[in-house]
This record gives sequence, structure tokens and C-alpha cells, in this order.
Amino acid sequence: MSAFFAPELWPFSLATMLIVALAATEALGLLIGASALHWHGDAFADHPDNLVADTLGWLHVGKVPILVLVVVFLTVFAVAGFVAQFVARSTLDHFVPVPAATAVAFVAGILGVRTLGAALAKVIPKDETTAVADASLVGRVGTIVIGTARAGRPAEARVRDEFGATHYVMVEPEEREETFASGASVLLVRHLAGRRFHAIHNPKPELL
Repeated sequence: MSAFFAPELWPFSLATMLIVALAATEALGLLIGASALHWHGDAFADHPDNLVADTLGWLHVGKVPILVLVVVFLTVFAVAGFVAQFVARSTLDHFVPVPAATAVAFVAGILGVRTLGAALAKVIPKDETTAVADASLVGRVGTIVIGTARAGRPAEARVRDEFGATHYVMVEPEEREETFASGASVLLVRHLAGRRFHAIHNPKPELL
């Protein structure tokens, strides 16, 4: 067991600890109703740079929740790193340098996200729907579910359309000095682009 804490294995041990930390954070989030599993990364998917958008699309960002993709990457990265180092030690009698092992594991992690992400995109249910135009959500009341929204730094909000279907959109305050904390009730007042909106504090909190 002590071999897993060798200096040459620290990136992969760190990745394993991050997986455990993410699992614990998500479990806590589920208890308080702020799960990150709903976030599909629409803010990133709307990035105007074609190269960035194509890369994110290739990695299934926007199709699979960000947290799931991160866990897939960390898991494949850690497993590939441990396997590579222990195979190297059994054949060469020593671990390979950390940068070399990390590079191999990183490539394996990216390929893992690409391969497993495609499979997950087919089976993970999506709460949001595109049955109505995004702009039609203006005037609807939503609830901030992840993060704190500030001017230029949107946070995710849960909104129901006229048919009762749930949408997850990114909102930021219309007024620069305002902020929306997690759990805040907001009113969407302007459609910006993609799934991004300007919002104000809900003037009638009884409207949910």
C-alpha cells in the first residue's frame, strides 16, 4: 500500500483524492438541493470562439453534466497513471519521470472523456428541454441553484416554462451592483445569447 504514496505517483494520488472530495461535495449538495449534476456547461458551449466550441463539443460539454465529465477524466487519469507507473516499475525496475507519466495519463483522460462521454450522453436523462425558444423564458421566475451570480459572471438557475418543463439557464444581474446567491428567486428580464439571461430579484417572491 505504501507504494501508492511514492513521490512519482503524486499526480494520480491527488486525482484520486479529488474524486473522493467531489463525491463528498455532491453528496452534501444533494442534501441541500444544490446538485452540480444539473449543470451541462451551457455557458461554455456558447463560447464564440469556433475552435473552443468545437473542442468542447468534441468532449461532449453541453451534452453531459460537467461534474460527470470531470469525474470521468480524473478517474481515467488516475487509473492510467497508476497502471503506467507500476508497469514501468515491473519492467524497468523504477518509475518513469512524473512529467512523462502525467502526459500519458492526461492523454488517456482526454480520450476517456471523449469515449465514455459519448456513451453517457445517450443514457443520462436531461431535465432541460428545447421545446420552447429560449427567449420565451423572459418574464419567467427562476431559482439560482449553483453559484453566486454577479455582473459578467452568470450562475445557473432553474426555470419552468409555460408548459411546466424545467430548464437550466445561466443568469446574471441586470444591475452591476447586484448579486444573486444560491437559492435566490429571480425574474428573467432579458435574453442575451444561447441560454444566458439578465435577471432581477423577483419583485413578487410568492410567484414561483
